[in-house]
Amino acid sequence: MLKTVVKKGSYHDSVVLMLLTNKISAIEGVKKVSIMMATPANKDIFKQSGLDTEELMAASANDMVVVADIDDDALLDTIMEQTEEFFRQQSAKSGEKKGAESVKSWDKALQKLPDANLAVISIPGAYAALEADRALDEGMNVFMFSDNVTLEDEVKLKQKAHEKGLAVMGPDCGTGIIQSVPIAFTNNVAPGSIGIIGASGTGIQELTTIIDRLGEGVTNAIGIGGRDLNAAVGGITMMDMIDAMEDDDAVKVVIIVSKPPAKEVRDKIAARLSNFSKPIVTLFVGEKPEYHEENFYHAYTLDEAARLAVGLVRGEKVPEAVADVDESTFYKAEDHKTIKAYYSGGTLANEAAMLIKDAMDVKVPPEDIEGYMLQLDGNIVVDLGDDAYTQGKPHPMIDPAKRIECMQEAVDDETTGAVLLDIMLGYGSHEDMAGALLPTIRELKAKAENAGRKVFFIATVCGTRRDYQGYDEAVHKLREVGVIVCENNKLACRTAIRAIGRDFVEPEKEVRVKEVVDAPKGVPSEKLRALLSEKPKIINVGLKSFAEVVEQFGCEVVQYDWMPPAGGNVELIKVLNFLRHYDGLDIDEANREVIAKVVASQPVIIDNVRAKEVIPELNTGKVILHAGPPVAYENMPDPMQGSCVGAVLFEEWADNEADARKLLESGEIHFIPCHHVKAVGPMGGITSPNMAVFVVKNMTDGNEAYCTMNEGIGKVLRFGAYSEEVVDRLRWMRDILGPTLGKAIRKLGGIAVNPLIAKAIAMGDEFHQRNIAASLAFLKEVAPTITKMEMDEKDRYDVIKFLSDTDQFFLNIMMATGKAVMDAARTIERGTIVTAMCRNGYEFGIRIAGMGDQWFTGPVNTPQGLYFTGYDGEDACPDMGDSAITETVGVGGMAMIAAPAVTRFVGAGGYEDALRTSTEMTEITIDRNPNFIIPNWNFQGTCLGIDARLVVEKGITPVINTGIAHKIAGYGQIGAGTVHPPIECFEKAIKAYAEKLGFTS
Repeated sequence: MLKTVVKKGSYHDSVVLMLLTNKISAIEGVKKVSIMMATPANKDIFKQSGLDTEELMAASANDMVVVADIDDDALLDTIMEQTEEFFRQQSAKSGEKKGAESVKSWDKALQKLPDANLAVISIPGAYAALEADRALDEGMNVFMFSDNVTLEDEVKLKQKAHEKGLAVMGPDCGTGIIQSVPIAFTNNVAPGSIGIIGASGTGIQELTTIIDRLGEGVTNAIGIGGRDLNAAVGGITMMDMIDAMEDDDAVKVVIIVSKPPAKEVRDKIAARLSNFSKPIVTLFVGEKPEYHEENFYHAYTLDEAARLAVGLVRGEKVPEAVADVDESTFYKAEDHKTIKAYYSGGTLANEAAMLIKDAMDVKVPPEDIEGYMLQLDGNIVVDLGDDAYTQGKPHPMIDPAKRIECMQEAVDDETTGAVLLDIMLGYGSHEDMAGALLPTIRELKAKAENAGRKVFFIATVCGTRRDYQGYDEAVHKLREVGVIVCENNKLACRTAIRAIGRDFVEPEKEVRVKEVVDAPKGVPSEKLRALLSEKPKIINVGLKSFAEVVEQFGCEVVQYDWMPPAGGNVELIKVLNFLRHYDGLDIDEANREVIAKVVASQPVIIDNVRAKEVIPELNTGKVILHAGPPVAYENMPDPMQGSCVGAVLFEEWADNEADARKLLESGEIHFIPCHHVKAVGPMGGITSPNMAVFVVKNMTDGNEAYCTMNEGIGKVLRFGAYSEEVVDRLRWMRDILGPTLGKAIRKLGGIAVNPLIAKAIAMGDEFHQRNIAASLAFLKEVAPTITKMEMDEKDRYDVIKFLSDTDQFFLNIMMATGKAVMDAARTIERGTIVTAMCRNGYEFGIRIAGMGDQWFTGPVNTPQGLYFTGYDGEDACPDMGDSAITETVGVGGMAMIAAPAVTRFVGAGGYEDALRTSTEMTEITIDRNPNFIIPNWNFQGTCLGIDARLVVEKGITPVINTGIAHKIAGYGQIGAGTVHPPIECFEKAIKAYAEKLGFTS
């Protein structure tokens, strides 16, 4: 039975998850299990394994998914417990290391390391090309460890890099050394005067380690990716690197290693190399050259290429290695024994297949069928690193399981005379692969001997004495159990071939006069010269282990803890890239203009009047304003409809609930969003003509905004109550409170809002759930004037008492302020800054600067938080209200850290959670507001300028503090918490803006 667990927003790299999968597979009762991120490619792998489920298919690329085939449901708890323990151990290991500084975005990475010149990318292939493109735009060379990048994307990237004087190494580039710094799966090699350019990861490893053990070194070994010499790519990186290495005075000899190139590419490379000014050695694995040319050598094997290069540096011939083995016990050809070769390195497997075919004197073209490089008369060579074996599973360099399985099958085959294998040392490889294989080798040798058979185990260890696993230690362990360990892969292959009574011939090559072709030479760019002559400054996008290694070698490195941008939606990633590259408008500059208007705003409370006196639309028949984007009455949640009933009774358009509802359902009343008439309203937002509203004027731009007054707590209109008590309070606010405040405000000549906000934020307000300091500051402003006004003493007392008791009174002033400020800012109809967020219990809506008045909506969420006694989440109404204008302007939930006292009330935990929340909000905003300083945030300003692009890219939506209304009208507020907008609002907004600027999908 398939069981699925989806861990939303829990991103882990593929290597870690493959190791975890192996661990969980060992649990008794688990028939089959796979743990991967739910990317489109990984979903295909789940399907191929028969592990696809509905929950998996609904998950996003940012979600980790566990699918297990188990009979016992209780086993799922065990799986998840061990999974959590695995991650805890991983975290503990990471915590023990100093590690590179981690960031979560390109912008942050570039802030930390503005002069970075190399991006190392090890993320899923579907996204790797997009991130590589970004790196090129930032002026960085690219090392692409990632595979599954399309050929079309590779061509585009390499052409772009060439035009910019940069290089793209890869994709599927597993190995590189740059200025003696090992990149990815690489050995610790001594620096030296031999340069390598290779379309082969393990080929580079074999060359560099042989050179190192011979006493020479390699400072730069540039991987170019397996398809660079494809006709479509045309050897772009290869040709650029040939020019760069010829120009590099530190390089004395160059080795080029690759599979045989496309003919037209080979001819181009050969022509260029014919006039290369330094000795050069070429190796096209699978070909058997018959001659050398002057200073232009053509090797048959990796060992030959390495020894040729060392000899050219030293000016002397380097003798071949020999195997220390008693060949008298080897089989004869007539015994008809076979070789079973299991490699973790593709190039080494390819070389083994070539040499075995040579020994058999068989002329068949190279093959690669499901990892099989050779299947010939019972002889097999398998590349266990092939996709057929590694999809969703650890690579054989780091996990011995598949090789153990293969060796067991080999020994069960009575024709097997020799088992041939490689042990890869170096960064990224198993910490003790030799030790991991020993028990199996010992067991299998004994099994063969007990059956009266000989099976020779022959190995090559690819590594240096500097590798952390220890070359000599690995060799010693293998020899102790009777493994014949050879100095290099060629010698191991020859020994295995001799073990079954065969051999191959390697005739001495003559040296011919070089045919020089007049081929153009390129001039390497300064950026490429710097890449080969200076220690790289690296932004590591993906596997943390790569950053840890380069840091050990003295590199400046920033770890970019990458997650799929835009939830892994490739179409949206293209939209983001279009907006980033768009040259018709500097969007970043436009966004800065918008937030500059916010900072420059000078909001002032200038009056309190009846809504119809300042909103002309309310004088055109029966009109009611509501919160959020446009919504029909029938789609309003029950509390908002209840608020409408209250408004009808307040306006005396009906004198009972039944008639009020009948009127509302008749269509006679016209509903308008508050935002459409310069207004905002809390919760239901219901505003009718005679309700009292604050008038806030932005003196900088001259625009006004309006909001009703806060009714206090308990049964109130904004939460859907409409009893006589509620209506009577509204009438008192209309007749007494509003006129009193209006007169006081006018006498004061207006009240500047920014100073009130600045004072209150330093006193613990965040202006959505906590407004007590600001409310008291407002009272302090108006109270002296009210005490001097000519008015009924009871009314005076009631007004001051109401203001004193209503802790949230300032919220509505803040809302009108936010509206006045953002309406002025959105007069700049360019860019992607969010200028409004609101909700109506049915939909959540946003506006962005570049799209003017257009709303972008999605289904509204229900707040999560704490509830008053007797209520829970089942009772909650979906989110509603225009009060998210506070978060739009940068306070409220965006400034959670300012009000640690309120964090627990809204369900956010304690101080650390508040700090984490506000810090996360800086990921989606572009600046800080210097007007509103938060003392307990190291005196930094509030977040400023929500950028819809960043929201989509990072999958982080703004956090909104809010009250929670009961889903049934009349109950009022039942709790408080936080809510997030649906991300689709932001996705729709940036896509529409991109299309406005000319984007086509």
